[in-house]
Amino acid sequence: MKAQPTASHFINGAYIEDTAGTPIDVIYAADGELIARVHSATAAIVDQALNAAKAGQKIWAAKSGVERGRVLRRAADLIRERNHELSVLETLDTGKPLQETLVADATSGAESLEYFGGLAATLGGEHIQVGEDFVYTRREALGVCVGIGAWNYPTQIACWKASPALACGNSMVFKPSETTPLCALKIAEIFIEAGLPAGVFNVIQGLGDVGASLVTDARVAKVSLTGSVPTGRKVYAAAADTMKHVTMELGGKSPLIIFEDANLEDAISGAINANFYSSGQVCSNGTRVFVHADIKEAFLTRLAERMQGAVIGDPMDEATNFGPMINARQLEITEKYIAAGKAEGARLICGGDRVDRPGNYITPAVFADVTDDMTIAREEVFGPLMSVLDFTDEDEVIARANDTEFGLAAGVFTRDLTRGHRVVGKLEAGSTWINQYNLTPVETPFGGSKMSGVGRENGQVAINHWSELKTVYVGMTPVEAAF
Repeated sequence: MKAQPTASHFINGAYIEDTAGTPIDVIYAADGELIARVHSATAAIVDQALNAAKAGQKIWAAKSGVERGRVLRRAADLIRERNHELSVLETLDTGKPLQETLVADATSGAESLEYFGGLAATLGGEHIQVGEDFVYTRREALGVCVGIGAWNYPTQIACWKASPALACGNSMVFKPSETTPLCALKIAEIFIEAGLPAGVFNVIQGLGDVGASLVTDARVAKVSLTGSVPTGRKVYAAAADTMKHVTMELGGKSPLIIFEDANLEDAISGAINANFYSSGQVCSNGTRVFVHADIKEAFLTRLAERMQGAVIGDPMDEATNFGPMINARQLEITEKYIAAGKAEGARLICGGDRVDRPGNYITPAVFADVTDDMTIAREEVFGPLMSVLDFTDEDEVIARANDTEFGLAAGVFTRDLTRGHRVVGKLEAGSTWINQYNLTPVETPFGGSKMSGVGRENGQVAINHWSELKTVYVGMTPVEAAF
Protein backbone atom coordinates (compact mmCIF):
# COMPACT_ATOMS: atom_id res chain seq x y z
CA MET A 1 0.00 0.00 0.00
CA LYS A 2 1.51 3.32 -1.07
CA ALA A 3 0.83 6.88 0.07
CA GLN A 4 3.65 8.84 -1.54
CA PRO A 5 2.85 12.59 -1.49
CA THR A 6 3.47 14.84 -4.48
CA ALA A 7 6.52 16.28 -2.71
CA SER A 8 7.92 16.59 0.80
CA HIS A 9 6.99 20.21 1.49
CA PHE A 10 4.14 22.61 0.72
CA ILE A 11 5.34 26.21 0.54
CA ASN A 12 3.75 29.37 -0.87
CA GLY A 13 0.78 27.46 -2.25
CA ALA A 14 2.67 24.69 -4.04
CA TYR A 15 4.52 21.44 -3.46
CA ILE A 16 8.31 21.78 -3.21
CA GLU A 17 10.93 19.02 -3.22
CA ASP A 18 14.55 19.16 -2.12
CA THR A 19 16.16 15.73 -2.08
CA ALA A 20 19.28 17.14 -0.44
CA GLY A 21 17.47 16.81 2.88
CA THR A 22 17.77 13.70 5.02
CA PRO A 23 15.36 10.97 3.79
CA ILE A 24 12.50 10.15 6.18
CA ASP A 25 10.81 6.79 5.66
CA VAL A 26 7.10 6.43 6.41
CA ILE A 27 6.39 2.94 7.74
CA TYR A 28 2.84 1.57 7.95
CA ALA A 29 2.29 0.45 11.54
CA ALA A 30 0.03 -2.44 10.52
CA ASP A 31 2.59 -4.37 8.48
CA GLY A 32 5.97 -2.64 8.76
CA GLU A 33 6.05 -1.80 5.05
CA LEU A 34 7.48 1.37 3.55
CA ILE A 35 4.56 3.41 2.15
CA ALA A 36 6.26 6.76 1.46
CA ARG A 37 9.49 8.68 1.73
CA VAL A 38 9.92 12.39 2.31
CA HIS A 39 12.99 14.54 2.89
CA SER A 40 13.82 16.70 5.87
CA ALA A 41 13.88 20.41 5.15
CA THR A 42 17.25 21.90 4.29
CA ALA A 43 18.21 25.36 5.50
CA ALA A 44 17.11 26.70 2.10
CA ILE A 45 13.66 25.13 2.49
CA VAL A 46 13.24 26.54 5.99
CA ASP A 47 14.22 29.99 4.74
CA GLN A 48 11.83 29.72 1.80
CA ALA A 49 8.94 28.72 4.06
CA LEU A 50 9.51 31.52 6.56
CA ASN A 51 9.85 34.13 3.82
CA ALA A 52 6.63 32.89 2.21
CA ALA A 53 4.86 33.03 5.57
CA LYS A 54 6.10 36.55 6.23
CA ALA A 55 4.85 37.81 2.87
CA GLY A 56 1.58 35.87 3.02
CA GLN A 57 0.79 37.07 6.53
CA LYS A 58 0.63 40.72 5.44
CA ILE A 59 -1.88 39.87 2.71
CA TRP A 60 -3.96 37.69 5.02
CA ALA A 61 -4.00 40.13 7.96
CA ALA A 62 -5.25 42.90 5.65
CA LYS A 63 -8.43 40.93 4.95
CA SER A 64 -11.51 41.43 7.09
CA GLY A 65 -12.52 38.92 9.70
CA VAL A 66 -15.51 37.98 7.59
CA GLU A 67 -13.26 37.19 4.64
CA ARG A 68 -10.89 35.12 6.75
CA GLY A 69 -13.78 33.26 8.35
CA ARG A 70 -15.27 32.44 4.97
CA VAL A 71 -12.05 30.72 3.85
CA LEU A 72 -11.80 28.69 7.05
CA ARG A 73 -15.40 27.55 6.75
CA ARG A 74 -14.86 26.54 3.11
CA ALA A 75 -11.88 24.48 4.21
CA ALA A 76 -14.05 22.82 6.85
CA ASP A 77 -16.63 21.91 4.20
CA LEU A 78 -13.96 20.43 1.92
CA ILE A 79 -12.55 18.34 4.74
CA ARG A 80 -15.99 16.95 5.51
CA GLU A 81 -16.58 16.15 1.84
CA ARG A 82 -13.29 14.22 1.77
CA ASN A 83 -13.54 12.68 5.21
CA HIS A 84 -13.15 9.10 3.98
CA GLU A 85 -10.08 9.87 1.88
CA LEU A 86 -8.48 11.85 4.72
CA SER A 87 -9.36 9.16 7.27
CA VAL A 88 -7.69 6.47 5.16
CA LEU A 89 -4.59 8.66 4.97
CA GLU A 90 -4.68 9.18 8.74
CA THR A 91 -4.84 5.42 9.22
CA LEU A 92 -1.88 4.93 6.87
CA ASP A 93 0.06 7.67 8.67
CA THR A 94 -0.65 6.42 12.22
CA GLY A 95 -2.01 2.86 12.11
CA LYS A 96 -5.16 3.91 13.97
CA PRO A 97 -8.27 1.91 13.01
CA LEU A 98 -10.42 3.40 10.27
CA GLN A 99 -13.40 2.91 12.61
CA GLU A 100 -11.74 5.56 14.79
CA THR A 101 -10.27 7.93 12.21
CA LEU A 102 -13.58 8.26 10.36
CA VAL A 103 -15.14 9.98 13.39
CA ALA A 104 -12.26 11.49 15.38
CA ASP A 105 -9.60 13.05 13.19
CA ALA A 106 -10.48 14.96 10.01
CA THR A 107 -13.95 15.61 11.44
CA SER A 108 -12.37 17.20 14.52
CA GLY A 109 -10.18 19.34 12.29
CA ALA A 110 -13.22 20.48 10.33
CA GLU A 111 -15.04 21.43 13.52
CA SER A 112 -12.07 23.53 14.60
CA LEU A 113 -11.95 25.38 11.29
CA GLU A 114 -15.70 25.97 11.36
CA TYR A 115 -15.62 27.20 14.97
CA PHE A 116 -12.75 29.65 14.55
CA GLY A 117 -14.03 30.64 11.13
CA GLY A 118 -17.18 31.77 12.90
CA LEU A 119 -15.18 33.72 15.49
CA ALA A 120 -12.95 35.51 12.99
CA ALA A 121 -15.37 38.39 12.38
CA THR A 122 -15.93 38.97 16.11
CA LEU A 123 -12.35 39.71 17.11
CA GLY A 124 -12.56 43.32 18.24
CA GLY A 125 -11.31 45.38 21.13
CA GLU A 126 -13.06 47.59 23.69
CA HIS A 127 -13.79 51.26 24.36
CA ILE A 128 -12.80 52.72 27.73
CA GLN A 129 -13.94 56.25 28.65
CA VAL A 130 -11.41 58.21 30.72
CA GLY A 131 -13.08 61.50 31.56
CA GLU A 132 -13.40 63.36 28.26
CA ASP A 133 -10.55 61.33 26.79
CA PHE A 134 -10.99 57.73 25.78
CA VAL A 135 -9.00 54.59 25.13
CA TYR A 136 -9.67 51.82 22.68
CA THR A 137 -7.94 48.50 22.14
CA ARG A 138 -7.18 46.72 18.88
CA ARG A 139 -6.71 42.96 18.60
CA GLU A 140 -3.83 42.35 16.23
CA ALA A 141 -2.15 39.30 14.73
CA LEU A 142 1.20 38.18 16.11
CA GLY A 143 2.74 37.55 12.68
CA VAL A 144 4.50 34.37 11.55
CA CYS A 145 3.69 31.42 13.81
CA VAL A 146 5.26 27.98 13.99
CA GLY A 147 3.27 24.84 14.75
CA ILE A 148 5.09 21.65 15.74
CA GLY A 149 2.91 18.54 15.70
CA ALA A 150 2.87 15.18 17.45
CA TRP A 151 2.42 11.85 15.69
CA ASN A 152 -0.78 10.63 17.34
CA TYR A 153 -3.24 13.12 15.78
CA PRO A 154 -1.53 14.60 12.70
CA THR A 155 -4.66 15.97 10.98
CA GLN A 156 -6.35 17.22 14.11
CA ILE A 157 -3.25 18.92 15.52
CA ALA A 158 -2.54 20.72 12.23
CA CYS A 159 -6.09 22.09 12.23
CA TRP A 160 -6.21 22.85 15.97
CA LYS A 161 -3.15 25.06 15.57
CA ALA A 162 -3.97 26.56 12.19
CA SER A 163 -7.60 27.45 12.92
CA PRO A 164 -7.15 30.06 15.68
CA ALA A 165 -3.85 31.26 14.20
CA LEU A 166 -5.41 31.98 10.82
CA ALA A 167 -8.62 33.38 12.30
CA CYS A 168 -6.51 36.04 14.01
CA GLY A 169 -4.66 36.97 10.81
CA ASN A 170 -1.40 35.09 11.38
CA SER A 171 0.44 32.86 8.97
CA MET A 172 1.95 29.50 9.91
CA VAL A 173 4.82 27.20 9.14
CA PHE A 174 3.76 23.76 10.37
CA LYS A 175 6.23 20.95 10.99
CA PRO A 176 4.54 17.57 11.42
CA SER A 177 6.16 14.80 13.41
CA GLU A 178 8.70 13.00 11.27
CA THR A 179 6.80 9.80 12.09
CA THR A 180 3.54 11.03 10.50
CA PRO A 181 4.41 13.51 7.75
CA LEU A 182 1.56 12.90 5.29
CA CYS A 183 -1.70 14.34 6.64
CA ALA A 184 -0.71 17.99 7.07
CA LEU A 185 0.23 18.20 3.38
CA LYS A 186 -3.36 17.41 2.41
CA ILE A 187 -4.65 20.09 4.80
CA ALA A 188 -2.33 22.59 3.11
CA GLU A 189 -3.75 21.59 -0.29
CA ILE A 190 -7.30 22.07 0.97
CA PHE A 191 -6.52 25.52 2.35
CA ILE A 192 -5.38 26.72 -1.07
CA GLU A 193 -8.47 25.26 -2.70
CA ALA A 194 -10.62 27.04 -0.10
CA GLY A 195 -9.09 30.40 -1.05
CA LEU A 196 -6.29 30.87 1.46
CA PRO A 197 -3.59 33.13 -0.02
CA ALA A 198 -0.31 31.42 -0.88
CA GLY A 199 2.22 31.46 1.96
CA VAL A 200 -0.30 31.67 4.79
CA PHE A 201 -0.10 27.95 5.69
CA ASN A 202 3.10 26.10 4.84
CA VAL A 203 4.21 22.56 5.72
CA ILE A 204 7.82 21.47 5.95
CA GLN A 205 9.15 18.11 7.09
CA GLY A 206 12.02 17.53 9.41
CA LEU A 207 13.69 16.07 12.45
CA GLY A 208 14.51 17.95 15.65
CA ASP A 209 17.09 20.17 13.98
CA VAL A 210 14.43 21.62 11.67
CA GLY A 211 12.17 22.35 14.62
CA ALA A 212 15.07 24.04 16.43
CA SER A 213 15.83 26.26 13.44
CA LEU A 214 12.20 27.38 13.27
CA VAL A 215 11.94 28.08 17.01
CA THR A 216 15.04 30.26 17.09
CA ASP A 217 14.38 32.24 13.90
CA ALA A 218 13.86 35.98 14.36
CA ARG A 219 11.01 36.01 11.82
CA VAL A 220 8.88 33.83 14.10
CA ALA A 221 6.57 35.48 16.66
CA LYS A 222 4.92 32.42 18.21
CA VAL A 223 5.60 28.71 18.69
CA SER A 224 2.94 26.11 19.47
CA LEU A 225 4.15 22.61 20.30
CA THR A 226 2.32 19.38 20.96
CA GLY A 227 4.79 16.81 22.23
CA SER A 228 6.69 15.35 25.15
CA VAL A 229 7.85 17.17 28.28
CA PRO A 230 11.57 16.84 27.38
CA THR A 231 10.94 18.35 23.95
CA GLY A 232 8.75 21.03 25.51
CA ARG A 233 11.55 22.07 27.87
CA LYS A 234 13.94 22.56 24.97
CA VAL A 235 11.46 24.44 22.80
CA TYR A 236 10.28 26.66 25.66
CA ALA A 237 13.84 27.60 26.59
CA ALA A 238 14.79 28.35 22.98
CA ALA A 239 11.68 30.46 22.40
CA ALA A 240 12.26 32.41 25.60
CA ASP A 241 15.61 33.65 24.32
CA THR A 242 13.82 35.93 21.85
CA MET A 243 10.64 36.40 23.91
CA LYS A 244 8.39 34.49 21.52
CA HIS A 245 4.80 33.71 22.44
CA VAL A 246 4.50 30.05 23.35
CA THR A 247 1.79 27.40 23.75
CA MET A 248 2.83 23.98 25.04
CA GLU A 249 0.57 20.92 25.10
CA LEU A 250 2.70 18.20 26.64
CA GLY A 251 2.42 14.82 28.33
CA GLY A 252 0.64 13.51 31.38
CA LYS A 253 0.13 10.75 33.90
CA SER A 254 -3.46 11.59 34.58
CA PRO A 255 -5.67 10.18 37.37
CA LEU A 256 -9.14 8.74 36.88
CA ILE A 257 -10.95 8.34 40.22
CA ILE A 258 -13.87 5.91 40.45
CA PHE A 259 -15.93 6.16 43.66
CA GLU A 260 -17.97 3.35 45.16
CA ASP A 261 -21.28 4.87 44.00
CA ALA A 262 -20.25 5.22 40.34
CA ASN A 263 -22.28 3.64 37.57
CA LEU A 264 -20.01 0.64 37.01
CA GLU A 265 -20.59 0.24 33.26
CA ASP A 266 -20.04 3.95 32.62
CA ALA A 267 -16.91 3.96 34.77
CA ILE A 268 -15.48 0.97 32.91
CA SER A 269 -16.31 2.59 29.57
CA GLY A 270 -14.54 5.72 30.78
CA ALA A 271 -11.50 3.72 31.86
CA ILE A 272 -11.34 1.92 28.51
CA ASN A 273 -11.56 5.21 26.63
CA ALA A 274 -8.99 6.72 28.98
CA ASN A 275 -6.45 3.97 28.35
CA PHE A 276 -6.99 2.13 25.09
CA TYR A 277 -8.34 4.58 22.52
CA SER A 278 -5.72 5.03 19.79
CA SER A 279 -3.93 2.03 21.32
CA GLY A 280 -3.23 4.10 24.43
CA GLN A 281 -1.32 6.78 22.53
CA VAL A 282 -3.18 9.85 23.81
CA CYS A 283 -1.52 12.54 25.94
CA SER A 284 -4.52 13.12 28.20
CA ASN A 285 -5.12 9.45 28.97
CA GLY A 286 -6.19 8.60 32.53
CA THR A 287 -3.64 5.87 33.06
CA ARG A 288 -3.79 5.85 36.87
CA VAL A 289 -7.23 4.43 37.58
CA PHE A 290 -8.03 4.80 41.29
CA VAL A 291 -10.89 2.45 42.17
CA HIS A 292 -12.60 2.47 45.58
CA ALA A 293 -11.78 -0.73 47.49
CA ASP A 294 -15.49 -1.54 47.93
CA ILE A 295 -15.98 -2.05 44.19
CA LYS A 296 -12.46 -3.01 43.14
CA GLU A 297 -13.07 -6.71 42.47
CA ALA A 298 -16.40 -6.08 40.75
CA PHE A 299 -14.68 -3.45 38.60
CA LEU A 300 -11.81 -5.76 37.65
CA THR A 301 -14.09 -8.72 36.91
CA ARG A 302 -16.36 -6.73 34.64
CA LEU A 303 -13.42 -4.89 33.04
CA ALA A 304 -11.78 -8.23 32.13
CA GLU A 305 -15.05 -9.29 30.49
CA ARG A 306 -15.32 -6.02 28.56
CA MET A 307 -11.72 -6.35 27.34
CA GLN A 308 -12.80 -9.38 25.33
CA GLY A 309 -14.55 -6.90 23.05
CA ALA A 310 -11.24 -5.58 21.71
CA VAL A 311 -11.09 -6.52 18.02
CA ILE A 312 -7.45 -6.51 16.96
CA GLY A 313 -6.82 -6.62 13.24
CA ASP A 314 -6.39 -4.77 9.99
CA PRO A 315 -6.89 -1.04 10.65
CA MET A 316 -8.60 -0.68 7.27
CA ASP A 317 -11.30 -3.13 8.36
CA GLU A 318 -14.00 -1.05 10.04
CA ALA A 319 -14.73 -3.96 12.40
CA THR A 320 -11.27 -3.45 13.98
CA ASN A 321 -11.42 -1.29 17.11
CA PHE A 322 -7.86 -1.75 18.40
CA GLY A 323 -4.96 -1.21 16.07
CA PRO A 324 -1.17 -1.41 16.15
CA MET A 325 1.15 0.97 17.94
CA ILE A 326 2.78 3.71 15.89
CA ASN A 327 6.16 2.00 15.47
CA ALA A 328 8.42 -0.76 16.75
CA ARG A 329 10.19 1.57 19.16
CA GLN A 330 6.99 2.60 20.92
CA LEU A 331 5.97 -1.07 21.12
CA GLU A 332 9.28 -1.96 22.76
CA ILE A 333 8.89 0.89 25.26
CA THR A 334 5.46 -0.41 26.22
CA GLU A 335 6.81 -3.94 26.63
CA LYS A 336 9.52 -2.65 28.98
CA TYR A 337 6.85 -1.01 31.15
CA ILE A 338 4.82 -4.22 31.19
CA ALA A 339 7.93 -6.11 32.32
CA ALA A 340 8.53 -3.48 35.01
CA GLY A 341 4.96 -3.83 36.26
CA LYS A 342 5.38 -7.57 36.65
CA ALA A 343 8.81 -7.25 38.27
CA GLU A 344 7.60 -4.68 40.82
CA GLY A 345 4.68 -6.85 41.97
CA ALA A 346 1.65 -5.56 40.10
CA ARG A 347 -0.94 -8.20 39.15
CA LEU A 348 -1.49 -8.58 35.41
CA ILE A 349 -5.22 -9.07 34.84
CA CYS A 350 -5.07 -9.44 31.07
CA GLY A 351 -3.14 -8.53 27.93
CA GLY A 352 0.40 -7.37 27.41
CA ASP A 353 1.29 -9.93 24.74
CA ARG A 354 2.58 -9.37 21.24
CA VAL A 355 0.18 -10.47 18.55
CA ASP A 356 1.54 -13.05 16.11
CA ARG A 357 1.15 -11.04 12.92
CA PRO A 358 3.16 -8.40 11.02
CA GLY A 359 3.05 -4.90 12.47
CA ASN A 360 3.35 -3.34 15.91
CA TYR A 361 0.53 -5.17 17.67
CA ILE A 362 0.20 -5.85 21.39
CA THR A 363 -2.87 -6.80 23.41
CA PRO A 364 -4.15 -4.09 25.80
CA ALA A 365 -2.80 -4.69 29.31
CA VAL A 366 -4.52 -4.17 32.67
CA PHE A 367 -2.56 -4.25 35.94
CA ALA A 368 -4.19 -4.39 39.39
CA ASP A 369 -2.71 -3.94 42.88
CA VAL A 370 -0.56 -1.10 41.56
CA THR A 371 1.02 1.17 44.18
CA ASP A 372 1.97 4.81 43.83
CA ASP A 373 5.71 4.14 43.82
CA MET A 374 5.69 1.65 40.94
CA THR A 375 7.25 2.70 37.65
CA ILE A 376 4.00 2.14 35.74
CA ALA A 377 2.25 4.55 38.14
CA ARG A 378 4.90 7.26 37.90
CA GLU A 379 6.00 7.44 34.27
CA GLU A 380 4.07 8.16 31.09
CA VAL A 381 3.89 4.95 29.04
CA PHE A 382 2.08 6.22 25.94
CA GLY A 383 0.87 2.74 25.21
CA PRO A 384 -2.07 0.42 26.06
CA LEU A 385 -1.31 -0.15 29.74
CA MET A 386 -3.88 0.56 32.49
CA SER A 387 -2.81 0.73 36.13
CA VAL A 388 -5.56 0.12 38.70
CA LEU A 389 -4.87 1.44 42.20
CA ASP A 390 -6.99 1.01 45.37
CA PHE A 391 -8.26 3.79 47.62
CA THR A 392 -10.77 4.24 50.45
CA ASP A 393 -10.66 7.92 51.47
CA GLU A 394 -11.50 10.99 49.38
CA ASP A 395 -8.80 13.28 50.75
CA GLU A 396 -6.25 10.51 50.46
CA VAL A 397 -6.98 9.80 46.81
CA ILE A 398 -6.89 13.50 45.91
CA ALA A 399 -3.44 13.83 47.49
CA ARG A 400 -2.21 10.73 45.66
CA ALA A 401 -3.73 11.87 42.37
CA ASN A 402 -1.91 15.21 42.64
CA ASP A 403 1.43 13.63 43.59
CA THR A 404 2.94 13.95 40.11
CA GLU A 405 4.87 16.52 38.10
CA PHE A 406 2.18 16.31 35.42
CA GLY A 407 -1.15 18.11 35.36
CA LEU A 408 -2.76 17.60 31.98
CA ALA A 409 -6.04 15.84 32.76
CA ALA A 410 -8.13 14.12 35.43
CA GLY A 411 -11.51 12.44 35.75
CA VAL A 412 -14.04 11.48 38.41
CA PHE A 413 -16.89 8.97 38.26
CA THR A 414 -19.57 9.30 40.97
CA ARG A 415 -23.33 9.62 41.19
CA ASP A 416 -22.83 12.34 43.83
CA LEU A 417 -22.38 15.45 41.70
CA THR A 418 -21.58 17.56 44.74
CA ARG A 419 -18.63 15.30 45.41
CA GLY A 420 -17.73 15.29 41.72
CA HIS A 421 -17.45 19.08 41.60
CA ARG A 422 -15.63 19.16 44.94
CA VAL A 423 -13.02 16.65 43.84
CA VAL A 424 -12.27 18.10 40.40
CA GLY A 425 -11.94 21.47 42.10
CA LYS A 426 -9.01 20.07 44.08
CA LEU A 427 -7.33 18.11 41.30
CA GLU A 428 -4.27 19.81 39.81
CA ALA A 429 -5.05 19.42 36.12
CA GLY A 430 -6.01 21.69 33.26
CA SER A 431 -8.66 19.46 31.65
CA THR A 432 -11.07 17.47 33.81
CA TRP A 433 -14.19 15.36 33.40
CA ILE A 434 -17.04 14.24 35.66
CA ASN A 435 -18.71 10.96 34.58
CA GLN A 436 -16.96 11.12 31.19
CA TYR A 437 -13.43 11.06 29.86
CA ASN A 438 -11.33 12.37 26.96
CA LEU A 439 -14.09 14.27 25.16
CA THR A 440 -12.54 17.48 23.83
CA PRO A 441 -15.10 19.53 21.87
CA VAL A 442 -13.58 22.48 20.05
CA GLU A 443 -15.79 24.91 21.99
CA THR A 444 -13.93 24.10 25.23
CA PRO A 445 -10.36 25.02 26.23
CA PHE A 446 -7.87 22.16 26.37
CA GLY A 447 -4.45 22.17 28.01
CA GLY A 448 -2.46 21.34 31.10
CA SER A 449 -0.90 22.70 34.25
CA LYS A 450 2.42 22.01 35.99
CA MET A 451 4.81 20.20 33.62
CA SER A 452 1.99 19.32 31.23
CA GLY A 453 1.94 22.61 29.42
CA VAL A 454 1.40 26.32 29.05
CA GLY A 455 -1.61 27.99 27.47
CA ARG A 456 -4.80 26.53 26.04
CA GLU A 457 -5.99 25.25 22.70
CA ASN A 458 -9.60 25.57 21.49
CA GLY A 459 -12.44 27.63 22.92
CA GLN A 460 -12.63 31.40 22.76
CA VAL A 461 -9.67 31.71 25.14
CA ALA A 462 -7.37 30.37 22.38
CA ILE A 463 -7.76 33.73 20.61
CA ASN A 464 -5.71 35.30 23.41
CA HIS A 465 -2.82 32.97 22.60
CA TRP A 466 -2.76 33.84 18.89
CA SER A 467 -3.18 37.61 19.04
CA GLU A 468 -2.20 40.58 21.16
CA LEU A 469 -3.91 43.78 22.22
CA LYS A 470 -2.76 47.25 21.27
CA THR A 471 -3.93 50.07 23.52
CA VAL A 472 -4.69 53.43 21.89
CA TYR A 473 -5.18 56.49 24.17
CA VAL A 474 -7.05 59.35 22.45
CA GLY A 475 -6.70 62.79 24.00
CA MET A 476 -9.73 65.06 23.60
CA THR A 477 -8.62 67.84 25.98
CA PRO A 478 -5.69 70.29 26.15
CA VAL A 479 -2.33 68.71 27.07
CA GLU A 480 -0.90 69.91 30.41
CA ALA A 481 2.79 69.95 31.23
CA ALA A 482 4.93 71.11 34.17
CA PHE A 483 6.80 73.60 31.99
